[in-house]
Amino acid sequence: MSGFIRSRSLIGIMSVFAMFMLLGALPSEAAAQIIIPKIPGVEPATTPREIATTLEVLALLTVLTLAPAILIMTTSFTRIIVVLSLLRQALATQQLPPNQVLIGLALFMTFVVMGPTWNEVNRTALAPYLAGEITDPQAAFTAGAKPVRAFMIRQTRPQDVRLFMQFAGIEITESSTYSQVPTTVLMPAFMISELRTAFEMGFRLYLPFLVIDIVISSVLISMGMLMLPPVLISLPFKLLLFVLADGWHLVVGSIMASFM
Repeated sequence: MSGFIRSRSLIGIMSVFAMFMLLGALPSEAAAQIIIPKIPGVEPATTPREIATTLEVLALLTVLTLAPAILIMTTSFTRIIVVLSLLRQALATQQLPPNQVLIGLALFMTFVVMGPTWNEVNRTALAPYLAGEITDPQAAFTAGAKPVRAFMIRQTRPQDVRLFMQFAGIEITESSTYSQVPTTVLMPAFMISELRTAFEMGFRLYLPFLVIDIVISSVLISMGMLMLPPVLISLPFKLLLFVLADGWHLVVGSIMASFM
């Protein structure tokens, strides 16, 4: 079956190649008479304004394609999902909770954390633009980016900003302010700051479960039960400790409080 598919593909490629060879072999007069069909209802752009509108639509489609990346790069989602993933590994519960549950929880936690910022974006940029109070899309984008930048600046370490400013070739002076930092520099600096904070929180989550693993391993070795996997014994104790300490409430509350 796969050989048949490959042969059909090869035949199709050879047919297209033969068609181009045939067009190249035709005289110029015959080639000029070949009519390329047009798409019904679609007319070519003839004025600069129509070309600009086409480019705006293309830019909008590009932004929609990059929306998931923008959501990750400019919000609290990265820190939340990394901490929750490290918590699952510390519990050694394999794929429990499932990825869908963790991503859903992280997403709605992101909505709660980013709610004030997004409300400010809607108040200062989106609503005035839709109401016609702001007619310039660039001005609306600049106004909407200010609350998001303010959120990222609060969570970003200065040394991370200096790192990317240095490699971007932007001079840094003692009087430099965050308003002079481009968004393209602020976003990766914000990301590595978020990853550092998430790994710090993950390390603190690992410690109590690591102590349980060490204690269980020591007990099993002292009893001579070397063939019994320590994880099999320590998992119920980890779950018991996590439930008794109301772990989900503490972890989720600590993550959200870290953005205050």
